Amino acid sequence: MNSLPRTDLLIDLAIEEDAGLGDVTSRAIFPPRHRSRAVITSGGDAVVCGLAVAARVFQRVDPELKVSFSARDGDRVGPGRAVLGVAGPTASLLTAERTALNFLQRLSGIATLARRFADAAAPLGVRIADTRKTTPGFRALEKYAVRCGGCANHRSSLGEHVLIKDNHIAAAGSLTRAVRLARAGAPHSARIEVEATTLAEVREAVRSGADIILLDNMPPARIRAAVAAIGGAALVEVSGGVRLETLADLAVDGVDVVSAGALTHSAPAADFSLTILPSRRR
Repeated sequence: MNSLPRTDLLIDLAIEEDAGLGDVTSRAIFPPRHRSRAVITSGGDAVVCGLAVAARVFQRVDPELKVSFSARDGDRVGPGRAVLGVAGPTASLLTAERTALNFLQRLSGIATLARRFADAAAPLGVRIADTRKTTPGFRALEKYAVRCGGCANHRSSLGEHVLIKDNHIAAAGSLTRAVRLARAGAPHSARIEVEATTLAEVREAVRSGADIILLDNMPPARIRAAVAAIGGAALVEVSGGVRLETLADLAVDGVDVVSAGALTHSAPAADFSLTILPSRRR
């Protein structure tokens, strides 16, 4: 987890945002030699993600803080389940508390929603993928959370494969011309994916030799017609307003992938809290 790009930078920005002027409350109450132990527990059913990031927050605030794990990323946990312990200087522990929880709650929320999608998709025979609709700067972490929940990543950046969307087509003059220009200008190994919103565009995408056809914001009946028109000539992806409630209707026979921006842009935070444990002193 610590090897993910920009993780330390994101942590440092978050710490600076919350404690850049210090923690006046904790420093006023607790002298430097005061020590405490604490535990982070789940307040509900969740898929854990971001434990290493939370641990890194504590260590960046104060290297004297020692962290132990009682769960792993990807684990399903219930209410009251302990996932992480931390011990060390009390003031430092409390300074790091909110930032550590913010990362853990955000990433676990995404992983939890991704697991719900993955479970719903399993009997339908489709893969669920995310999109680039991520929090700016947090894409690597959020896509990691999607994987922890059992779903797949779509492209992580514009440089991974060709995806010709409506504005590319409009600027190029036609779908066919956009595909031809992309094949001429992209690396030879790049797959060509084309977004289609009508059956006419689907047929044109097939004729142009697209490797993947993305059916964007199509109702189920039109998706079935599009799958028939493609006839196995390309991999079929469905996207646009995908929700758990609509997944079964959209994942018709012949659809290979369903991509859902909701995995990252609409995931509610998971419920985790930090509790100071009673002192061992008598």
